[in-house]
Amino acid sequence: MTFSEFGRRVAENGSRGTDHGTAAPVFVIGGGVKGGLYGDHPSLDTLDSGNLHFTTDFRSVYATVLEKWLMRPSSGIVGSGFAQLPLLA
Repeated sequence: MTFSEFGRRVAENGSRGTDHGTAAPVFVIGGGVKGGLYGDHPSLDTLDSGNLHFTTDFRSVYATVLEKWLMRPSSGIVGSGFAQLPLLA
């Protein structure tokens, strides 16, 4: 599992690039992963001060990996109430 601690803003900046923002992708790779995209695409129409709204809380991904792959309770690490995703076999 890998992710970036920052996403990207939608608008181009003065250097013709993009600034750090929110809603970064997470990649889960391996033999036990059910391939595909999970979560909804963020909307470009409803930004938060130029940032995307995330559609899947990363703690749900963490909870899934902890519970289904590492066979450890997730509540002590990410808290409780985070839905697990169907991404692991």
